[in-house]
Amino acid sequence: MDVGENFGPQERILWPASVLAGIAMCGAVYEMTRKVSSRCFKGYSRLSHMQKVEWNNRGFSTFHAVVAAAISFYLVVISDLFTEDVNNGIIIDRKSWLSDAMFGVSIGYFLTDLAMILWYFPSLGGKEYLLHHGLSMYAIGLALLSGKAHMYILMVLFTEVTTPFVNLRWYLDVAGQKTCSLYLYNGVALFVGWLVARIILFVYLFTHMYFHYDQLSNYLYRALHQ
Repeated sequence: MDVGENFGPQERILWPASVLAGIAMCGAVYEMTRKVSSRCFKGYSRLSHMQKVEWNNRGFSTFHAVVAAAISFYLVVISDLFTEDVNNGIIIDRKSWLSDAMFGVSIGYFLTDLAMILWYFPSLGGKEYLLHHGLSMYAIGLALLSGKAHMYILMVLFTEVTTPFVNLRWYLDVAGQKTCSLYLYNGVALFVGWLVARIILFVYLFTHMYFHYDQLSNYLYRALHQ
């Protein structure tokens, strides 16, 4: 993997700036969630300290998920960045400043969330969360540094679309609203979202990788022999 050819003047500014933006985003949304919840939700004051921490943590988790899913959907589905057109070059080599920025913001998010998990360990998550965040940052970082396989990493980031439903389920549970209709509707939405984004999407992803195996194998060969 030759990082030098992918680390131009734009990347020297964009990469660190986007990572810092991701960290700043998490801090800002954490504080916003805390202030809005304390003023607008009566039950917030009755939560324990750790419940408040997790409540606020899930606030920036939800925000990142919405941003990541929206940008991933735009780049993969709406834009022509990854359309099957030989004039655009091979799929695995295609990228844009927006995909670079999204990867940087996501790394900033995972770093912030990982720091909180370690600080409050294991209250916000056990070893499986450490493994998940570590592998996520490795995969995103590899795509960012190499400039390769952005489409596939964006597809994986789109699976974050289910996170707001998971977090809303937790919010309603902690608030004692498991019997309300919103809890039921959210459960249905979570099931449908999981089916589409976590199962059907991965079937498509692996099918796409299979039909572009020649591009992937060449990239992996170059990466292993440099």
